[in-house]
Amino acid sequence: MTQLLILAPIALFLAGLIFLSLRAEKSAGRSHFAGEYFLGDRSLKGFVLAMTLVATYGSVSSFVSGPGVAWQLGLGWVVFAAPQIIAGFLILGVAGKKMAVVSRAAGAITVIDLIRARFGEGRASRILADLLAVLMLVFFTTMMVGQFIGGAQIFSKAADVSYAAGLLMFGLVTVVYTAFGGFRTVAVTDTVCAVLMLVGMGALASSLLSAGGGLDAVMAQVAAASPRGPGSEGTLLTPTSGGALGIPLLLSAWILVGFGTLGLPQSAVRCMSYRTSSDMHLAMIVSTAVCGALMIGMTTLGVFARGVLTLPLSDIGGSTDAVMPYLIANYMDPITAGVTLIGPLAATMSTVSSLLLTASSAIVKDLILRRFPEAAQDEARLRRRTKLLTALLGAAALSLAVRPLDVIAWINMFAFGGLELAFLLPLIGGLFWRGATAGGALASVAGGIAVYLAVSIFKIPAGGFHAIVPGMTAALLLFWGVSAVTPPSPEHALDLFFPRRRAD
Repeated sequence: MTQLLILAPIALFLAGLIFLSLRAEKSAGRSHFAGEYFLGDRSLKGFVLAMTLVATYGSVSSFVSGPGVAWQLGLGWVVFAAPQIIAGFLILGVAGKKMAVVSRAAGAITVIDLIRARFGEGRASRILADLLAVLMLVFFTTMMVGQFIGGAQIFSKAADVSYAAGLLMFGLVTVVYTAFGGFRTVAVTDTVCAVLMLVGMGALASSLLSAGGGLDAVMAQVAAASPRGPGSEGTLLTPTSGGALGIPLLLSAWILVGFGTLGLPQSAVRCMSYRTSSDMHLAMIVSTAVCGALMIGMTTLGVFARGVLTLPLSDIGGSTDAVMPYLIANYMDPITAGVTLIGPLAATMSTVSSLLLTASSAIVKDLILRRFPEAAQDEARLRRRTKLLTALLGAAALSLAVRPLDVIAWINMFAFGGLELAFLLPLIGGLFWRGATAGGALASVAGGIAVYLAVSIFKIPAGGFHAIVPGMTAALLLFWGVSAVTPPSPEHALDLFFPRRRAD
């Protein structure tokens, strides 16, 4: 009976998503399939734009792994997560208007489309576009697998179902509504998911504070905790968690989850999807408020959890990823637990749907149609094949998630870093620096990714900084240096992105 009470709200949520998917797809236009399927015909309103941006950026690590790490490390992890507050405002404020204007003028539907328009059709530009498409697929797959794992773990442990059943139950729904609905459906369902993420966070906060005897009692318990044995009391309330998080790592966060988020293609593509400037301005305000509430709120709840859950990690499941599922399963009544579970599931599904759709666009628009433009002539056939491809990509990520990994937050951040190194300089540098060249962009991507992987895989010392810092440093130097000695972009491309002022 308890299990049924937990699953009932979740079942209603999943059924609602399928209904919204069918309704959105029915109301979508039938012409210009690629523009509708991959970009929603550039028609998003301000509130929807804000919520889809937040839901895409927020993920299962925001609800599961991040709070779990905060349970272990304390307020230092909240400091690490703090730069995420600026993500929505930064992406829309810096790139939103110019990407919208230029993408319309160039007829660009994807981020890679826009980068190709900036650097022309030369050999270096073509190699750059193909490399970006491949890197997008690799890092998106990594992120999708991590999302599926996190969602299935919290579902299975809190609802007392098998991991495989939890994975299939919500994973298949995500794949189906993304494949058949396209961008417009994803935007609508993202809006619903973002609202439910806030509801889930509120339910969890209420339950934690109630179980802990109120905020004062909870924080007193956190202050008294000794995470590293006698003498370490109070370290959970310090900005560096008593030295567990070094200053260089905390500074790295301002690149990894702060300014570097300008280069995340799944977020940047939203800059090409809205109707008017007023919609963008509204989205900047709403996304900042909601993103701040979710990202800081959930990690802070992880700290609160330390004042309620005082068991050693070995008794919880051996991984910080098990902390939040344990709390939901053991400290909430069944109905509230079911409602709360919708939050992380919504975060998982909204992130996966956006990644899946952008990955599909990389294959269809940036690889297949670029080489075989005649395939776009038969829209009905293109529609069927695109939906099938999206479904197959989702199924592949689901199959890779069958064997779960631990600490999803680090998996997610690794993929974040890779995507930022691949897209930040070609996209933002190309938008705002006339001197950027295809050769410079290609060198920055190849060199930055190589340094990033070397530091990450071989554990090369980086002075306490995250691997994103040496990777981004190498990318910047290569972007500037190689752009200075390679041929400039074609004049027609430069005129499109940097129109000359006409004399009166």
